[in-house]
Formats: sequence, structure tokens, C-alpha cells
Amino acid sequence: MVLNYIWIAFFLLAFVIALCKLLFMGDVSVFPAIMNSTFETAKTAFEISLGLTGVLSLWMGMMKIGERGGIVELLAKGLAPIFNRIFPDIPKGHPVTGTMFMNIAANMLGLDNAATPMGLKAMQELQELNPKKDTATNPMIMFLVLNTSGLTLIPMSVLVYRTQLGAAQPTDVFIPILLATTVSTIVGLVVTSIYQRINLLNRTMLMFLLGISLFVAAGTWGMTMLTRVQVELFSTTLANVMLFGIIVLFIVFGVRSRINVYETFIEGAKEGFSTAVRIIPYLVAILVAVGVFRASGGMDVLVGAVAWCVEACGGNSDFVGALPTALMKPLSGSGARGMMIDAMTTYGADSFAGRLACLFQGATDTTFYILAVYFGSVGIRKTRYAITCGLIADLAGILAAIAIAYIFFA
Repeated sequence: MVLNYIWIAFFLLAFVIALCKLLFMGDVSVFPAIMNSTFETAKTAFEISLGLTGVLSLWMGMMKIGERGGIVELLAKGLAPIFNRIFPDIPKGHPVTGTMFMNIAANMLGLDNAATPMGLKAMQELQELNPKKDTATNPMIMFLVLNTSGLTLIPMSVLVYRTQLGAAQPTDVFIPILLATTVSTIVGLVVTSIYQRINLLNRTMLMFLLGISLFVAAGTWGMTMLTRVQVELFSTTLANVMLFGIIVLFIVFGVRSRINVYETFIEGAKEGFSTAVRIIPYLVAILVAVGVFRASGGMDVLVGAVAWCVEACGGNSDFVGALPTALMKPLSGSGARGMMIDAMTTYGADSFAGRLACLFQGATDTTFYILAVYFGSVGIRKTRYAITCGLIADLAGILAAIAIAYIFFA
């Protein structure tokens, strides 16, 4: 229901803003631009789905091998102490916990091509436990929020763009991004736990959170000991070794369990293909709405209003130049990436706004995109408080990014 209102609001606001620009500013190009955006974003949505088809087929085929080979069940048992507390409604030892862990781990390593198929597979398994097939369950919402909070240990794409745009030290945003995305994830976990009345104040969860914090701190310290070239080489190598290692591990477990690995892969790949086709209408709906809002100038109006309010209150508005990236990130990953590149191009890769845009890009994930794809893949229409928790996590990440940027770069 909330997504319905937001979707309608994008179109109505775009129409009002465009009409005002036409009547009061004589801008006759605004409505043609809006209509062009509808065709372009609809095409983009289809191309994204088409691009996902091969990746989904590959990874859902591998996930099927892992499921039949027993490795997913093994992961589920190992993670039971943690996941039983975060996801109390999931039966103990259910294989979906292993799938969810692999999705979260892939996101942390920046392996988007692997994370999405694993996430969709996890959502399908959660849907099997769902008594109301059109309504999101508590585990679905918690899982989605953990995805939208965007915890990333290796923001490789951001570092690559900074290198291409001439940053003197492209990796100088690495630690700030790590800190901001950690804040976003923790806030998302806490807020969703409050909604679901999950008690996080127990020994297991506190030790788990402490372990994550120490791991992040150790990884951060280790990265600071390396040069830019070494960081990029290490990050790329680690990500690809782990990705291919997962594939080989699944196949080995499949052979060990004496299943027909090839036929099992084909079975899972067919599911991946049908999933890619099923999400096309949801992607078209959300991306067209975002594209219309952008083309109307609505994003510019929103950014201008924020800048005026900050300056009227006597605040420092240096961050406003990067704000389009933050506002676009929950709506569109490619749109936010474009805004980040635009900020670095306009203000400079090493400017405050350019660096802050990179922090915004790495601090959170595309909430509405993930919601549309994940819930759309299993036919969820009633999202309950999923958007609220996801946006709170996004806001926490954005505020943390601004504060951290002032500490590191002001």
C-alpha cells in the first residue's frame, strides 16, 4: 500500500512541477523530456531484467546444487545461534538461513551479480513459509532491510570511478564508507527489531555485533597499510577468488552427495530464467516513476529547498552538492551512480562534495529497487513497514556519511 502511494506521488508531483515550469517559465521542453524518460526508463528496466536472466540462471542453478549437495543446510546449522534470534519465525535449521547468509556475504564483498540471485532464492524460500502469500512476513522484512542497508566491505566500483576521474588518492573514501555503511546496517537491524519486538540485548547477539565491529576495524586497519594499487589488487583478487571458490565448493559438495550435478544445475537455471521474466513489470513500474520525477526537475527542486533551509538556519550547506546522490540512491542505483559521477565531474573528485557523493553511494543500497525486485519476484503486494525501516536505515547512513565527511574531509 505504501509503495502504491509513493508511486502515485512521483507522477503527480512530476506533473505539477512540469506544469509550473511550462506556465511560469515557458519551458516547452519539459513535457517532451518527461515522455522521453518514460520510454528510456522502460527500456532500461527491460535491459536490466534481460541482463539478470543469465546471471540468475547461473547462480540459481548453483544454489540448487548447493541445496541438494547439503552445503546450504550446513551453513544454516552453523548460523543457527545468530539467525534464530534475528529471524525467530523461521524454523530452526531451515536451509533458507544458509541462502540468506550467502546473499549478505556477497553484498559485503561487493559481488552484486551473485548477491541478487541468492537474495531472490532466499525470498522464494521465505515465501514457502509465508501463510499469507500477498503479505510480507517479519523475516522477509528483516532480510530486505539488511539488504537495503547496504553493508559493504569492499566498495570497489566507487574506487574505480574515483580513479577514472583523476582522484589523487581514490582510496581515501574507503574507511569513511565502511563506517557509514556499518551505521546504516546497525540502525536498520535495531529499528526492524523494535518493530518485530526482537530482543538484541543477549550474550549471543552482543558477541556477534562485537565480532563484526572487530572484523571491520581489523580490515580497515589492514587496508590503511596498503597503497592504492595494492588495495585495488587485493580487493579485486579476493572478491573473484571467493566467487569462483563458491562455485567450485558447491560442485564438490554435489559430487560428494552423488547427485547429478548437471541436471540439478539445469533445474535451478530454469527457475532463475522464470524469475527474471517475472520481475520485469515491477522494474518497469518503479524505474519509470523515478525517471519521470527526475525529468520534471523534481529532484532539483528538492535539493534546492534543502539548501535554502540549511542556509536559512545558518548551517553549512557544503554537502548539498552531493545531496542528489543521496536522494537518488534509494530509488535507482544507476541514477545514483550518475549523480555521483556528476558531482565529481562538477566539483572535482577530491572536492568535499565529490568525496561525500562517494560516501552516499557506498553507505546504503537501492531500497525501492530491492523492494520491487525481491517482493515482486514472489508476488508480495502488502509490504507493511518494510519501506519505513529501509528508509530509516538509509537516512541513518546518509546522516552518518555527512558527519563522517566533515570529520575526514572538511
